[in-house]
Amino acid sequence: MPDVRANDGEATGIVGISGHVSMPSRTLWLAEHLVARLAAATGEPGRVHAVIDDPAGLGATLAREHASARLEGVLHDIEASTALVVVTPVYKGSYAGLFKHLIDLVDMKALAGRPVIVAATGYSERHAGVIDHALRPLFAFFGAVAMPTGVYAGKADIDEQHRPGPALEAAIGGAIAQAAHAVAAARPNLN
Repeated sequence: MPDVRANDGEATGIVGISGHVSMPSRTLWLAEHLVARLAAATGEPGRVHAVIDDPAGLGATLAREHASARLEGVLHDIEASTALVVVTPVYKGSYAGLFKHLIDLVDMKALAGRPVIVAATGYSERHAGVIDHALRPLFAFFGAVAMPTGVYAGKADIDEQHRPGPALEAAIGGAIAQAAHAVAAARPNLN
């Protein structure tokens, strides 16, 4: 995906966050797939950041003022995004710790009104509740607008060729349509 880092104050396009900490990763695949689809639907550039890219640096950053230049760039991309796509694996009934730590470093006012697709991966359907019970409240705190359709991918929902099953494809399509509409509605009227 193209680099969408922009100058101060300029939107950076569709920004994805993948909370995966191992490879290969269904979580990363889902983040990249959602960002690519939303970028295509909106004409915006897209980019995915993964917590695994610098886990030691992220984990050691206890406050924003101590963030490395690389981490500050990721935080800028998140805060200046046109829309966010967040995907986390489910661990013990909630989002990944490094994923949450990254979000904790985001300015609490920066995401107000921002369209967000919330998504998660897990092994069974009992993990699907993390979307409504953990991700939606997290982004509501920031004043972001989580799309009505959340995307949950269980182990059986993505085949070995990375093709989503029918239920997952329906959720992806719904979330993309809703987010594309939200992005279009937020664009300034140029006429």
